Amino acid sequence: MEVSVSHVLHMNGGTEDSSYAANSLLQRKVISMTRPIIEEAAVGLVSSSSFSGRHLAIADLGCASGPNTLFAMSELIKAVAKVSRELGHESPEFQVFLNDLPGNDFNSVFRSLHGFKEKMKRELRIESPMLFNGVPGSFYGKLFPSDSLHFIHSSYSLHWLSRVPPGLEEMNKGNISVGSSSPSSVLKAYYAQFQTDFSFFLSCRAQELVRGGRIVFTLLGRRSQSPSTMHYFYVHQLLSVVLNQMASEGLVDQGKLDSFNLPTYMPSPTEVESEVQKQGSFAIERLEVWESSWNPYDGEVNLPESRQDAGHNVARCIRAVMEPLLVRQFGPQRKLMDEIFMRYRVILSDWMAEEEANYVNVTVSLSKP
Repeated sequence: MEVSVSHVLHMNGGTEDSSYAANSLLQRKVISMTRPIIEEAAVGLVSSSSFSGRHLAIADLGCASGPNTLFAMSELIKAVAKVSRELGHESPEFQVFLNDLPGNDFNSVFRSLHGFKEKMKRELRIESPMLFNGVPGSFYGKLFPSDSLHFIHSSYSLHWLSRVPPGLEEMNKGNISVGSSSPSSVLKAYYAQFQTDFSFFLSCRAQELVRGGRIVFTLLGRRSQSPSTMHYFYVHQLLSVVLNQMASEGLVDQGKLDSFNLPTYMPSPTEVESEVQKQGSFAIERLEVWESSWNPYDGEVNLPESRQDAGHNVARCIRAVMEPLLVRQFGPQRKLMDEIFMRYRVILSDWMAEEEANYVNVTVSLSKP
């Protein structure tokens, strides 16, 4: 079944144990790790002759909800305020657009804005207005007027496709994404969908950005040119193992499982670079590939007992992201979801005891000449 992601994809809302807000430390660490690249791009923008200095329009695409939503924007605002001071300029007015799909928990984001703005003004000692707007909709389409934005940020969103590639039901049984047993036709279908989506994303952003504008994005990727190895994205493949086990026991409908494929593709750096060059609207300022642990608490000390199980930590992170898609496919029974992720926790723990549990990130900084 072809799935339009814009109708079904969102993170778990609210603040409960399984919510994205309570399980997004991993994503926060990614934003922290990319701070130098964000700051470098901000310096390049503010220092350029094309920037007037009076007004800065920035957008976060795929903002989600919870503490990370405003964290990325706070880092960017701080960087711009710092550069402005160093150049002897007044801090500009900030217009911030927060974009995600309509199912996102925007209400919780809006409730946090007043406190955020007051905190930022105290920390930065500025009186510049900070104007926030929510923009529900898919970034695989135009979201803003032409030549209206100066800076676009996106973290952990662009590996989501606009749809599941058509025709996978019969080709990819036993898998829920690109897997080690997926035929080459599945790999080609996913890659073709990524090429279409990413090129269109770049075209839309090229229209919306002013000349000299910047984009910084980070997405899950892979080092290998082949997407079919187990280490490509084993958290998906292990979830597939769990679902197949439960289908064999009659706990999950086999037909629903056969028709379930995730709308995700983790590209190689070469694939990202190739699409940017083919689309032709942007210059690549930086392209970095780096790894980090899937366990968001890896390296932390004095952890509570509930956070000492690496498999449990990763399972919670994945549940916060994947549960809405699973609920849509298999039904909203809480008992079923609990069983899926209890088994998933066990299989993750076994895997992580034997293997290095790292994931690959691709961070890219672009400028519009």
